[in-house]
Amino acid sequence: MTPELTKRPRLAPGCRLNEKSQPSRVLLMPERALRLNGPSLEIVERCDGSHTIQQIVADLQKLYSKAEPQKVQQDILGYLERLQEQRALDFE
Repeated sequence: MTPELTKRPRLAPGCRLNEKSQPSRVLLMPERALRLNGPSLEIVERCDGSHTIQQIVADLQKLYSKAEPQKVQQDILGYLERLQEQRALDFE
C-alpha cells in the first residue's frame, strides 16, 4: 500500500541507523541489516517522524535536480513502501 504524502515516516521500534562515525551507514533491524548509501541513506536519514513524505520528496527532488521529479517521487514512495513491508518504518 503506497503511503500518503502527508504521513511522517519514522524508524520502527528496534530499528536504528548505526553511528555516523562508522565507515558505512547501516540500517540495523531485528535479525538483519541493510547497507545504505546515496538516495537510500538520504531517505532513511529523513525518516525521523518530523518530516512528511512530501517534504522528503521535495528535498530529494532538489538534491537530485537532474532527475525527473515524478520519477524521484515514485522511487521514494516505492522505497518507503518496501521498508514498511520489512517492518523497518512506521507512519504517523
